[in-house]
Formats: sequence, C-alpha cells, structure tokens
Amino acid sequence: MATKLGVVVIHGMGSQDPDFAEDMIEELNDRVKDLGKDPESIAWKPVYWANILKGRQSEYLRNAKRLGDLDYIGLRKFMLSAFGDASAYQRVNSGGNSTYKKIHRRVARDIKSLYVAGLQSEPKPLIVLAHSLGGHIISNYIWDMQQSGDPGLSSFERMEKLSGIVTFGCNIPFFTFAYDVVKPIEFPPTTLTPTLKRKAKWLNFYDPDDVLGYPLKAINTDYAKVVTKDIPINVGGVFSSWNPIAHGGYWTDNSFTKPVAKYIAGFL
Repeated sequence: MATKLGVVVIHGMGSQDPDFAEDMIEELNDRVKDLGKDPESIAWKPVYWANILKGRQSEYLRNAKRLGDLDYIGLRKFMLSAFGDASAYQRVNSGGNSTYKKIHRRVARDIKSLYVAGLQSEPKPLIVLAHSLGGHIISNYIWDMQQSGDPGLSSFERMEKLSGIVTFGCNIPFFTFAYDVVKPIEFPPTTLTPTLKRKAKWLNFYDPDDVLGYPLKAINTDYAKVVTKDIPINVGGVFSSWNPIAHGGYWTDNSFTKPVAKYIAGFL
C-alpha cells in the first residue's frame, strides 16, 4: 500500500519519554482500520524534544532536595518541568544555542526524516498532532517557515503541505499576552490544492477541567477564522477526568482518539 499521509506528533510540557506517542499511534491506527482504511498508508513521526531540557531540570531538583527539605516532590517535578519548559522556550537573541533554536532544529530534523524515510521524498499531505506546549512550538515553527523558510528546502519541509492541525491541551493563549498585535499562522496554506483546502481543519481539543488547556478562537478574530473548532471533551479516568490532572489524559482517551482517527481517515 502506497503511503498517502504524513503525521507528526509533538509532545508538550512535563517529563516525557522517547516512546511518548506509541500508545496513541497504536490506538489511532486501530481506529483507522475499523473505519475501513489502511493504517499502513500513514507515515508517523513523533518529535521528542524533552531531553534538550530534562538534564538541567533534574540536576536542579536533585540539588534542591539535597540542600533543603521539600514536600510534594512529584508535583514539584511536574511544575518544574512544565513551567521550566515554557520559560526556557523563548525566542531570545543568543545565536543558535537558544532553547528555541535547539527545539526547532529537532523539529526540522524529524520533519525531514518523515519526508525522506517515511514518504520517500514525495510531498504528501501533512497533519500535525500537538499536545500542550507542543502546540505553541509547532505554531512558532510554522510561522518561521512561512515568514523566512529556507527556499532550498522541499515544499513539505517548508510546511506548505500542512493539511491538518490537531491541538490538545493547548496553551497558546499563555504566550499571546506579551504582544500588542497577535497574529496566527496562515492556515490552510495557499499552496494546498483545492481538494486539500476543503479537507484542511484546525481542531483544538480541551478539557474544561484542564487548567493548562484552552480554547483558541477566543484569542482574537484572526484566530477565530483560522481555528476550525474548539472542542470541549472529558478526558482521563475516574481519578483524573474531573481535575487538573486531566492535562495528561488526552492521548488515548476515546473522546479524543475517535474524532481524530475519523479526521485522519478522511485523507486515506
């Protein structure tokens, strides 16, 4: 079966492992198959960037525990990772060594790998699934490509084949308040075919109990035009679906994977 679609999965804030997307990909593939489509026609590529920051965060926490009495270590670890990631990921003028640049180089590397190895260098449609801070990261990455992308890259690597965005537990609104003028990315790209433009959607899933996940249309009228739909869902199990722990509950929750699989299947 020929590959018809590339899908990038990027994680967000918090401690993550390299296999962070495996369970979700397996579940989405099963659901796509149940819909009568062949999951073998999808090329998946997780983008793992947590290790860029994890070492320094872990070292600090070890030092802090050694020098003082700390309670709620598990919660502190999550807060340090979550807000440490967000604060570190700032566009600052520090050459190519900023965390912003390092993470974007990781994204570029993996998108290139998806294009070359996964799609055999054929510019197929691209869908991005982005959790939490990953939504902000990929939005910035797309913006940079649209404003000043290397013309020597393929159209796929310049994000000109971007045909779908699925954000979940997204906190893009956190990062808009520093600017007087807030503009979203251009979506869908003008470079898409009419058929792909009709399919193109930005679906934003959030749990109302998730204090780190927000609607996007409320940012301003420009975002209201670009984001197709804000979708409130209830994720997590009996101990997490009703409270802030819901932020980590999206990945394999039925209320998320069912509509996402249906959207992906529409490209196959």
